Amino acid sequence: MTYVIHGATGAQGAPVVAALAAADKSVVALTRNVEATVTGARVVAADASSTADLTRAYRDAEGVFVHLPIVSEEDRRAFARNVVTAVRAARPARVVFSTSGFVVDDPGNGYQDGTAESAVATLVGGLADSGVSYAVIEPRLFFENLLMPHVVGAVREQGVLRYPLPAGFRVSWASHLDIADVAAALFERADVTGVVSVGQYPAITGQDLAEAFSARLGRDVVYEAITPNAFRASAAPLIGEGPAADVADSYQAMRALPDRSITPERSAQKLLGLAPRTAIQWLTDIGVA
Repeated sequence: MTYVIHGATGAQGAPVVAALAAADKSVVALTRNVEATVTGARVVAADASSTADLTRAYRDAEGVFVHLPIVSEEDRRAFARNVVTAVRAARPARVVFSTSGFVVDDPGNGYQDGTAESAVATLVGGLADSGVSYAVIEPRLFFENLLMPHVVGAVREQGVLRYPLPAGFRVSWASHLDIADVAAALFERADVTGVVSVGQYPAITGQDLAEAFSARLGRDVVYEAITPNAFRASAAPLIGEGPAADVADSYQAMRALPDRSITPERSAQKLLGLAPRTAIQWLTDIGVA
């Protein structure tokens, strides 16, 4: 039984590879770099622009883990269409897709972009119509965002956690490690289909995050809300101006919401019996110091 992982060298994919390898599963890491080495996986070269490559990789797979890259929305739509075409042709036993923070049933939160069907909508709708068993992992925000150099650097050097959300704004934060745990469970639980929300419930605030950093680092850390545009300026050198602008837009839209919380009815806690890591547990697990 083989499990095919997109982005196996990246932030979301690598923990999924590790979780499956730890369970003695046969794992295939998809990459365009034929010389890449991925611990616990066999590397297979595949170009997401080639439905033939993807179809070959998916054929006879027990499971496929997919998430969309941080590129232009046009390229993401093309990627989503190619994945759906390959899934329909290869018929893997199960597909698990992480939305990477987009909320599936909320048009105001990235499911539609106002001009055309979004990449997330394309992929979710295509999987639903494919006849292949699937599940959608729906996180809200990733703890790992706090590890961006300009964010964690200010925490360490100045004792200030700066983020583009109001101090009291509640978010169901989750980690990439939580996504891996849920993905591995969903590959085993074909009875759980559709959307599975992943994150803290009750949701937590920026002040709660600062307190977790304080407890982990053993010194005072305070939370400071900044504007999405300020965050964009800091993030652009790392991820590119276009993606950084998209991220800033998403935070601007988020600030108009009452919160960014999951609902318990479709949570991993209820559907799979899996509780996400708390902020302090996550900081401990990744060894932040």
